[in-house]
Amino acid sequence: MSSLMSQARTRVPRSAWAAVERARLTVVPVRRSHAARMPFAILVSALLGAGVVGLLMFNTHMQQASFHATALQEQADSLTARKQALDMELESLRDPQRLAERAKRLGMVAPSVPAFIRLSDGRIVGSPVPATAEDTVRIHGVPAAKPLSLDPKPLVITVPARSGVAGSASATGTNDGTASAATSSEGATR
Repeated sequence: MSSLMSQARTRVPRSAWAAVERARLTVVPVRRSHAARMPFAILVSALLGAGVVGLLMFNTHMQQASFHATALQEQADSLTARKQALDMELESLRDPQRLAERAKRLGMVAPSVPAFIRLSDGRIVGSPVPATAEDTVRIHGVPAAKPLSLDPKPLVITVPARSGVAGSASATGTNDGTASAATSSEGATR
């Protein structure tokens, strides 16, 4: 064992000395290496430019979509108004009074006493009488007479002519200046 120990002693200092030699620090001159700033600045400005262009394109697209939506809304409003107008026209064409007037113009006459055919047995209910133009039913009712309270008799009031200096002077037509003064004062009082 003693030989092993002596070998270990001799080895340890050699390996320690080698480690110290390897670990010895030396002064290295300072080398300043600057990262290139130009590529970084170009990258940042390119990103900012792309962001601005992207926002501008997004805003333009949203404006176009808004204009398109407004145009579609106006078209929908005009189509709704047209539909309502057509519905009103259709209702006026379906009006029974209008149909009766057209039938009358075509020479058709509504019977005063209608007769019906019962479909279950084919029997005629009522007494069929041919319709004539004299027997026709009125399409438009007789207009109602105005009540007396809405149609009063006219009230006529006669005013007697005024007599006096002004009336006689203007009637005679004198040119002495008094008539003109009386006429002008009469015009001022009116």
